[in-house]
Amino acid sequence: MGEIEGFVQGHRDGHGYVVPDAGEPWIYLAPQEMRSVLHKDRVRVRILRHDRKGRPEGRVTDIIERRKSPIIGRLLHEGGQWIVAPEDSRYGQDILIPKNATASAAVGQVVSVELTESPSLHSQPVGRVVEVLGEIDDAGMEIEIAVRKYEVPHQFSAETLAQAAALPERLRPADRKSRVDLSDVALVTIDGEDARDFDDAVYCEPFKRGRGKTAVEGWRLIVAIADVSHYVKPGDPLDEDAYERATSVYFPRRVIPMLPEKLSNGLCSLNPEVERLAMACDMVVLGDGSVEAYQFYPAVISSHARLTYTEVAAILGNTRGPEAQRRSELVPHLVHLHEVYRALLKQRAKRGAVDFESTETQIVCDDNGRIEKIVPRTRTEAHRLIEEAMLAANVCSAEFIAQAEHPSLYRVHEGPTPEKRLALQNQLKALGLGMHLSDDPKPAEIQAIAQATQGRPDAVQIHTMLLRAMQQAIYTASNSGHFGLAYEAYTHFTSPIRRYPDLLVHRVIKALLAGRRYHLVASDKTRTPELRKGGRVAHRSAKPLSQEMELWEAAGGHCSANERRADEASRDVEAWLKCRYMREHLGEEFSGTVSSVAGFGLFVTLDALYVEGLVHNTELDGEYFLFDEVRQELRGERTGIRYVVGGRVRVQVSRVDLDGRKIDFRMVREGELDR
Repeated sequence: MGEIEGFVQGHRDGHGYVVPDAGEPWIYLAPQEMRSVLHKDRVRVRILRHDRKGRPEGRVTDIIERRKSPIIGRLLHEGGQWIVAPEDSRYGQDILIPKNATASAAVGQVVSVELTESPSLHSQPVGRVVEVLGEIDDAGMEIEIAVRKYEVPHQFSAETLAQAAALPERLRPADRKSRVDLSDVALVTIDGEDARDFDDAVYCEPFKRGRGKTAVEGWRLIVAIADVSHYVKPGDPLDEDAYERATSVYFPRRVIPMLPEKLSNGLCSLNPEVERLAMACDMVVLGDGSVEAYQFYPAVISSHARLTYTEVAAILGNTRGPEAQRRSELVPHLVHLHEVYRALLKQRAKRGAVDFESTETQIVCDDNGRIEKIVPRTRTEAHRLIEEAMLAANVCSAEFIAQAEHPSLYRVHEGPTPEKRLALQNQLKALGLGMHLSDDPKPAEIQAIAQATQGRPDAVQIHTMLLRAMQQAIYTASNSGHFGLAYEAYTHFTSPIRRYPDLLVHRVIKALLAGRRYHLVASDKTRTPELRKGGRVAHRSAKPLSQEMELWEAAGGHCSANERRADEASRDVEAWLKCRYMREHLGEEFSGTVSSVAGFGLFVTLDALYVEGLVHNTELDGEYFLFDEVRQELRGERTGIRYVVGGRVRVQVSRVDLDGRKIDFRMVREGELDR
């Protein structure tokens, strides 16, 4: 068998894997093999054998490229030697630091290390401290660690900052050229209380065409999106930095923006009562929720108000209440927005788009960045109203681009793979849900299950199961529809301040409006692993891709990977904060719900705190428990006690591992369990 190239993925237990470029199964590396390589090194491996389950095990034959980015860890002094223990446990080895290379860091401080000698079978890696981040307990340290651990670019280049500083403070006459003036239209922004950038504004009025029996009635819905592409041009330093980041990254109390503040909170933020440049999607929506017509055009707008979801929900709940009286001039427009939203919902139901029940939580921090409380996020009619308006604009942009047959980035979400469909079918059967899935399931089938299980005690867990059966949404130039939303074509158009794919979609739409084509240009930063020979691009399309489509696919791969990186970094910080928070609750008892079951134990989410932890098998009633994967349950061999997803339990917080981001519980007693 030939040799395979890929990246090393370390594991905290000492072994590792090679993730092949071509999307083949991961190749296991024994701890001995991991001694000469590090997490994220690029290597060539030969497969030695397969285990009983057919999984490959390999030997590293060549190290193609050592990872270059610094490693974050804590500086320790042990046995007369300085070492750095990496914060990311996937590295698996400590790094030796010569005493003249500690850069005056003190014991216990968090530092960034550059390797000077790579590891080998007989020697540890050696490095030098290049940055001292501070003490582990410093406010915001978990974010400083995460941005470096996940290699999130967090400093703009000097050229980018200079270019941003040189941008004008307000609109110039030249900026208004060839734009529709919508400044007198009562567009408003509706966002969360803590939002700082406002990239979308909405407006709605009744629409009527013709008279008598042939009259057509509906609404005119305008979605105006900040025109970032007016200021950020291809090849500029601003563009290079934005592409490299590909997305803004959101942490509790802090955002790492895709664009400098001058743009994200200034020129491109649709702040109230100031003129801003926008791209408008102007739609005619009929009574049944179908979009009869739409047009895109560059505009000048002036937001008439910065509204919050809470405020709008209160106004819609009582149009004569105090909130409505404060915004009396806007109430009719908000009522029309609510009407068009109700119509769009009809189409959503008709398409069979999937709606899941889930509890989203929000971390509320104190001034030192420590968790004060974790609260459930309530989704109001105002949230859904904005969501439906944005979906409508995103679909119009996808249709506009697809009709012109112009390359672009689509937001693609594929349904269950045959394997996942079969597993899901078995799980539903085991739960006593006699709902059959066809060989090629449609979104409406998944939605029917979601609706049928609403209100059950295990509804959230069933919906999570349905969600996991589907594939991850990605950005790609090959459109194959959006399964969850039940759209044949879908793009992201509505957030160019914080997502690079949206900026590309804006550029394509502008080029089409001007009768031109938009060509992606390759740069140093558009080279991504997805473009390598035999990479994932190749198997997405049966025929060879043109050079231009390869560039679009590479951009899609890059944006998808960086979206995942942003999610991982955010989750890591949240997990750290939750562990820190739970250290104050060690020994306390809580009620909770079994959120998932595995062979090694069960995960429980606490009712009051919305924190998840593990009850390991060894903490369960001193007997052997058998894991039933199909039924998603653990069953006691002797007593027949069953722990199932959705079951109620009472647990005690027994251990918190801050480094591993893990919380362990001990079972106090079973709640409503089947015997």
